[in-house]
Amino acid sequence: MIVELLLGCALAYIVWSIACLEANVRKARDFQVPIVRLPIDANNVLWILLQPHVWKILDGLPFNWSSYPRFVRFSRRGWYFAERAKAHEQLGPVWALVSPMAINLHFADPDTIRDIVTRRGDFQRPTKELKLLELYGPCISTAKWEEWPRHRKVMATPFNETIMKFVWEESIRQAKGMVNSWTSASTAGIPSYQKDTRALSLNVLAAAGFRKSYDFCGSDEPVADEIGSYRDSLQTVLDNIILLMLVPFNVLCVIPGNYARIGKAGISFKRHMVKMLDDETTALNQGKPGSGGIMTSFVRAADMHNLDSTDVSSPRAAKKGLSVDEIFGNLFVINFAGHDTTANTLAFGMLLLAAHPDAQEWLAAEIMFVTGDSPIEMLDYKDLFPKLKRCRAVLYETLRLYPPVPALPSITSHGMQTLNVGEQTLNIPEGVNLTVNLRAMQMHPQHWPDGEAWKPSRWILNPAPANSPSADQIANEQLIVPSKHIFFPWGEGPQICPGKKFAEVEAVAVLGYLFEAHRIMVKRNPGENDDAVRKRVDNCLNDVDLEMLLRLRDADRVTLICKEA
Repeated sequence: MIVELLLGCALAYIVWSIACLEANVRKARDFQVPIVRLPIDANNVLWILLQPHVWKILDGLPFNWSSYPRFVRFSRRGWYFAERAKAHEQLGPVWALVSPMAINLHFADPDTIRDIVTRRGDFQRPTKELKLLELYGPCISTAKWEEWPRHRKVMATPFNETIMKFVWEESIRQAKGMVNSWTSASTAGIPSYQKDTRALSLNVLAAAGFRKSYDFCGSDEPVADEIGSYRDSLQTVLDNIILLMLVPFNVLCVIPGNYARIGKAGISFKRHMVKMLDDETTALNQGKPGSGGIMTSFVRAADMHNLDSTDVSSPRAAKKGLSVDEIFGNLFVINFAGHDTTANTLAFGMLLLAAHPDAQEWLAAEIMFVTGDSPIEMLDYKDLFPKLKRCRAVLYETLRLYPPVPALPSITSHGMQTLNVGEQTLNIPEGVNLTVNLRAMQMHPQHWPDGEAWKPSRWILNPAPANSPSADQIANEQLIVPSKHIFFPWGEGPQICPGKKFAEVEAVAVLGYLFEAHRIMVKRNPGENDDAVRKRVDNCLNDVDLEMLLRLRDADRVTLICKEA
């Protein structure tokens, strides 16, 4: 009886899903764009939990990605990475992905993208879908358009040139520790360069944002932190972010084994945020200058919010500052977005540079020219950072091919909205989802010649000759900044990431210090030739995890070696 009931429910669900799917397909036909059916919605909680296991099986089968039909390929979270620009090359600059729950219009047209990102009141972030990011409270990533400026003002305030100087110096300090760890590994190779770039990035963020200073520890070195420390708890939260978004901390704590550890880490990180806020508030109330980092800005925002909430003379006045819950929500987003994005980009960059020794020499030539006889850590940030154009080119080219977030979602708001795509005009009803396919735009052959190849030199205008360039020739090079509607890894428009400069400064400092006097290479397996090494690297680069942010799934399958130049 129970089996029959379950089968009946399953059949009813399938019939209902098909009916909803076809109803949405009929609506999507009004747009007169190509349509791809998706049998199950990408935001279905059960599918979110199951699809990694389904794709683990499919990935093990002897079939190429392109051999699967589109409805199978697009059921994978993060399908944008493997698809590259192919879908838009075949279907055009706009097409509809239709599921039983939604219609999602996908765009890869510069002019249309400019329209979408600048009309943030008409095309807003899908706050309901992003609600999972409110792990600790409302934040800038989930704020509605009318609330967003209040969050943005507080978030942007501490990202000034004063903190950038600190970011530069701390990044150099952490890079020095990382290089010492890497060179001591000798012929055995670096135990895990991906874990090391995460440790470096976390340490930089902790020091620059929250004045918590840590020395670099390599992935094979014992960490001196106490269990439950800020760094330990944050790392556990970031490693298990999907689970924590779906299951409450307290529920996890009562499940034996690893689940309890994860739940306790989520609670521990909240305690650390509370303590940081309390300590900063106490310091400022005592007339002390405070840390000068992000926490100082948040305490002042809390004071402004509390003052505004007690003012009953104008109840309809716009809110000011941030509530305590909003501060915790934004603190988490800063740690999540500001740490893992840069860390993962550096990991991709290290593997790419190890596979391209010529690019390392290209970097080193510029570093030698701009630093002269002085060690990079002795030079001033403001003077050096703008001159390291090739280091920024490596960062940009890595972000072009491996953007942390490969697509930007939004939803039509405030009634029917009109968008022009070439000569076609779309009338889009309120509630229809839109996706700007960032990865497709950053690889589309219409805008990027040889777009699937990693070529940092494409970002340099007036390039110096590869062999024996003169100082004047290197000095004459200029960094190309393409249209921000075909390259926008930090987002674009009013809601561009406030930490863009922070990430650039950190990455350039690390690259500058590393390749000033060191080189990295792939450790070869016995009997392995150049072609076999390159194939192994490519396989590693193309095997990614995109549950939240793009990262290498198994970086340790390729071991790197670091040596003095």
